[in-house]
Amino acid sequence: MSFNFLKKWLFPKKINWTIVPEYQQTTLGKRLKNFDDAYNMEGEYIDVKVFKISLEGKNYYLKKYMMFKRVIPRYISFSKVKMEWENLLLFQKLGIPAAKLVAYGQETRGIVVHRGVLITEELVDCQDLSSVADNFKTLLKDSGWVTKVSHQVAEVARTLHKHNFAHNDFKWRNIMVDIKADFPQIYLIDCPAGMKWYKPFLEYRIVKDLACLDKRAKYELSKSQRLAFYKDYAQCRKLTAKDKKRIGKIIQFFHNRE
Repeated sequence: MSFNFLKKWLFPKKINWTIVPEYQQTTLGKRLKNFDDAYNMEGEYIDVKVFKISLEGKNYYLKKYMMFKRVIPRYISFSKVKMEWENLLLFQKLGIPAAKLVAYGQETRGIVVHRGVLITEELVDCQDLSSVADNFKTLLKDSGWVTKVSHQVAEVARTLHKHNFAHNDFKWRNIMVDIKADFPQIYLIDCPAGMKWYKPFLEYRIVKDLACLDKRAKYELSKSQRLAFYKDYAQCRKLTAKDKKRIGKIIQFFHNRE
């Protein structure tokens, strides 16, 4: 019995591939007949695993995942690409604006996740909040604009936490906002580390999410704006002792770690 035969018998290849129904009859959808078509698709290089595909006046982002190269971690690790598409589907279910899924899937060999693909449609005229802070500072000086965005972020955070879900990387760079709309709409992107947590671990994750948001906010927003965000998130007019304790933990979370 050859080694290759034994390998195929012990580690059969399985492909999970899905094209979202509304995209199946589009030109892009017809080009994505199978997992390999998607994984081998070429586009404009954005970074190590992200490529931009332009087709019929629309842009899409293709993320390619090659899982751990070391053997042992690959067996015991979870699939980042699966976590990301499941989280985007959860956001859709919860009514949270997020990047629109076009197609997603992964290739496994036995219990080993080998490759993954995630394709989303571009969010037109949008910038992440970190880029807004770097390049569109006039928007952050507009108190009305900040209030609208802050309210949406607070609502999204509250909804996630209400459902025992923590983003785990809730930074400004992972929140997109339409900078040209009359009303700035936010969207979530890049959430492969988010997951559900339960007591007694949930509170720590809530603090971490809020601390990730405040990590940049403390440099860009006033103390009154940051406090208004927390009150909006907690849906309170006056802080309780519990709120004050949590705020203290938020402020100290990244102390000496920046």
